[in-house]
Amino acid sequence: MRIAASLSIACLFAAALPCSAFAADKEEGWVNLFNGKNLEGWTQKNGTATYRVEGDTIVGKTNEGSPNSFLATNKDYGNFELTFEVKVDDALNSGVQIRSASIKERDNGRVHGPQVEISTDGMAGFIYGEATPFGWLSSDESRKNEAANKAFKKGEWNKYRVLCEGTSIKTWVNDVPVADLKEEKTKQASGFIALQVHGIAKGAGPFEVRWRNIKVREIK
Repeated sequence: MRIAASLSIACLFAAALPCSAFAADKEEGWVNLFNGKNLEGWTQKNGTATYRVEGDTIVGKTNEGSPNSFLATNKDYGNFELTFEVKVDDALNSGVQIRSASIKERDNGRVHGPQVEISTDGMAGFIYGEATPFGWLSSDESRKNEAANKAFKKGEWNKYRVLCEGTSIKTWVNDVPVADLKEEKTKQASGFIALQVHGIAKGAGPFEVRWRNIKVREIK
């Protein structure tokens, strides 16, 4: 009887674990931006690259001659923590927009704002000012960081973490600290999150970039 009782208690405890883990996740405020089935909650802006769902992954594919394309959340985010995993073809430059906007009166709706770089050239995780006059928002000096430059792994899934609080933007790639800056140039305190497929010239590609496990936690 004691053995049976012990087993029953153990089974009940084990069965409760997933619920407890789920509850803890909800308490922490994490939300999946991708539902794993379709692109509900997202809208494509600019460009003619394609986005499709493959299993638990969003796949962006270049279209020859297209400008930059973006798959943007329908919701804006200001202070938040964002995590995702990404794998990109070596020849393709990509990124994830944060606190970004698309306004018809500005360059006919061209997406603009801070971008977390995705690339294989050592710049992954640093912050670029997409369609702004500023170029790199991460300083030249900060981008000369050997550990950060080596953090992104070619041909593999890479884990990103992005933390935005006030003017502070910090990033990590595969748990390696990369960007840490006070972003006061764009004056964009809130905006959508967007997955970029970079434009390519005619005769190039096609190339692909893949995202999965895209989660956000708003900071109140």
